This record gives sequence, C-alpha cells and structure tokens, in this order.
Amino acid sequence: MKTPLSNPFIVHGYAGPDYFCDRRQETKTLITALSGGFNVTLIAPRRIGKTGLIHHVFHEIKRTDSEALCIYLDIFSTRCLSDFVHALARGIFEEIYSGGEKVLQKLSSAIAHLRPVVSFDALTGMPSVTFDVAPSTEEMSLEHIFSCLTKSGRRCYVAIDEFQQVAQYPEKGTEAMLRSHIQFMHSVNFIFAGSSQHLMAEMFVSAKRPFYNSTQVMSLRPIDRQEYFAFADRFFLRQGQGLDWEVFDHVYDLFDGHTWYVQTILNRLYALNNESGRQAQGDVQARGDVQARGDVKTVNDVQTRGDVQTVNDIICRMVDENSLVYQTLISLLSTQQLALLRAIAEEGIVSAPRGGQFIARHHLKAASTVSSALKTLTAKELVYKSPKGYMVYDRLLALWLKTN
Repeated sequence: MKTPLSNPFIVHGYAGPDYFCDRRQETKTLITALSGGFNVTLIAPRRIGKTGLIHHVFHEIKRTDSEALCIYLDIFSTRCLSDFVHALARGIFEEIYSGGEKVLQKLSSAIAHLRPVVSFDALTGMPSVTFDVAPSTEEMSLEHIFSCLTKSGRRCYVAIDEFQQVAQYPEKGTEAMLRSHIQFMHSVNFIFAGSSQHLMAEMFVSAKRPFYNSTQVMSLRPIDRQEYFAFADRFFLRQGQGLDWEVFDHVYDLFDGHTWYVQTILNRLYALNNESGRQAQGDVQARGDVQARGDVKTVNDVQTRGDVQTVNDIICRMVDENSLVYQTLISLLSTQQLALLRAIAEEGIVSAPRGGQFIARHHLKAASTVSSALKTLTAKELVYKSPKGYMVYDRLLALWLKTN
C-alpha cells in the first residue's frame, strides 16, 4: 500500500487516481478513441491539466491491459529533429526500464543502434540515458524506432506533449515525414498534445498541412466547480475541518477554474492547516502591511474577511515570489507591447483588442500598432486567445501588472 501524500494537492506530475480530480468524461473519450484505433489531438492552455489527464489515461489503460506500452515525451525543449529522436528514444527507455525483463528484450533493439549510454544518479539511484544520433541519420533512426514499436507485439500508445514544436524545426518536411510513418502504424496510437492553440489548430485543422483531418480533436475545459469542491473538501475533512465553500468559490472565480492556480492555492492552504505549516501561516499574516493589504483589495476589488483573506495573502505571496521574473520579462518588451499587455491585464478578457473603444480607453496607438503588438505577445505566449477573447496567459503576471 502506498504511503498517502503529505499534501494531496499535487501541482506537478501524476500520483495516481486518488489524487486526480474528475475528468471522467475526458478519460472515457480518450480511451474510447485510442482503443478504436484513432489518434487524438488534445489542445488546451498550459497548466489546465492535459499532462495529468494523459498520465491518468495511461494508468487506466495499463490497469485493464498490463501488457500495453505507454510512452510519454514532452518535446517543448526540442529545437530540431535530432532532439525529437532523442526525446522519443528516452521515452522508450523509461518505459522499458519500468516494464520488466520481457519488455526490455522486446524493445531494446529500438534504441540499441542509437548507442545509448546509461548512467545512474549517485543520490537517487535512478537511471538516465544519452544517445548518439549521427547527423543526417535522424529520419532513418526514427523509422527504425517506429518499426520496432510496430513489431513489439503489444499495443503501444505514444503521447507527444507540446507537439506544436515540430512546426518550428529547421528541417523542412518534418510534419510530412512524421505523418507518412504514423499513418501506417496500426498497432501504435498517438496523442498529440499542445498548448499553443493557434499553432495546433493550424497543424491539424488546415487542409494545407500534412496532419489535416488525421486525428480526433479534443479540448479541455476547466474542471466542474462542484466536482472540484467535493474533491478538495474530502481531503480537508481528513484534517478535521472542511473546506469553506466561500473560500473555494472565491479561488475558482478568481482564476476561472484554471487547474494549476486552483491546485497551487489549495496546496498552500492545506499546508497552513498542518502543524508544520502553522509558522508559515504566521509569516503570511505578518506580511499584512498596508501595501500588501492594499494589493489584495486592488486584485479583487472587494472587501474580504476570514479565510478568504488568508487566500488573498497566499496569492499576494505567490505574486511577490515571481516579481523579479516579471520585471525581467517586461524589460524585454517594447513600450507598445507593454502598454497592450497592461491593458489586457486590467480588463481580464478582451474580445476586440483592435476596437476603437478599447484603444481609446487605454490610450493605445493606432489599430495597426495594436495588431502588431498583439501578434508578438501571442507568439511569445504572453497573451492567449480563449474562446471568450484575449487574456494574459500567466494569471499571476496579470495580477502583478494590475498592482504595479
């Protein structure tokens, strides 16, 4: 039996179904699509829970099919096809290392020709691996890896997170090359996940691109408010006190149910209720100087009290912790880009950033200047286009901009 986590509100990774909230319909939809032979495109903003969902789906697949191979790779940091091959080989290595001797024998040839060098961390004992992919052999290496997966004799599921990076590789025709291999891999199914909505949509919805109409497209919405509250309250009750609905409702509304922010605040609130967190609570309250309290009121535009005030103090602390990063970030923006970013932060969501009323209200320059700045901010992923309009991607950055 696994030891329960000291804090059940995890903010990174996946710790099993007990610590995974809801997403029952999304889990069912993904598993049904994959088991039916479909590849899936999963598009969602960063930190809303798509990676956790993927790992949960893999957990459920392995629960019913222990022979299945579930390979996850995050290619956000990759910059070329060689990096992609490394990431895929590393993902396979991690899967075969945890899958036992039979899996190791079956798939070791998939990475053997890449001349892996395995080392072990002196403190944790965990293995890490590097590969030697010779220049100009990336496509051949990739073809060999895909062939080995196909011939493994097992159902294989490969999740490629931040797949939009492929479109930025310098090698021409990478998308077409991947598509040509993937379309014939009948025993291997893929989840192409990405956080850049406009790039992912272009890759999978545009008739001009190789992956057009080749997958079932899914998007993620925030977790249902009532479901999320019931999930959170269950853990607070184990501490001997429930979670106040007013407190949860306040957090959920402030961040529109965005999972990472809600989860992080619940994590810190839970810690405050532990014996080891009592001093931390005193530290937060000791920060109750006029400036900090003023910031909270500016952020929320409401009078708060009791536990809601404690939550606001936590949020102030989170914003303050990132202050230096935000100062550096805005120093890299032009005057027009920063002015537009501030204006969007002040309004929360802007449906028509090029509109005359918005421009006049925030004393911005011509619509063409706003359009150019908006394009840059979107490309830098500082601004995100949601179904309701444009908003600052980092919610804490938005609060920082409003109070500084």
